[in-house]
Amino acid sequence: MADSAAPGDAGQASVEVLAGIPALLLAGLIALQLLAVGYSAALAGGAVEAGAMAVAGGEPAKPAVRSALPGWARERVETEVDDGRVTVTVRPPALLGPLAGGLAIGDSAWVRPAS
Repeated sequence: MADSAAPGDAGQASVEVLAGIPALLLAGLIALQLLAVGYSAALAGGAVEAGAMAVAGGEPAKPAVRSALPGWARERVETEVDDGRVTVTVRPPALLGPLAGGLAIGDSAWVRPAS
């Protein structure tokens, strides 16, 4: 004898799939945001190294930092230089605009300035 669905259970699987789709989309968006933050951290590390090398060579750090970043990140970077310490902060792209400021990634390096 074959199992049959109880009355009222027809379409239950469709309802469960429809209910799960928003959760799956949210998990995917969170994963993409975390990837953007991780990539921004890697970019900040490379940019601060470029800025520190420029300071060590007697050049300004800001142009070196900007040239070490891809185009989209050049508008999202802040660079500070203070007595040989170079600090770079990159704001990753965010799905929600106000969230971008809270996700800012920073890195710093110290180098002896050229004399």
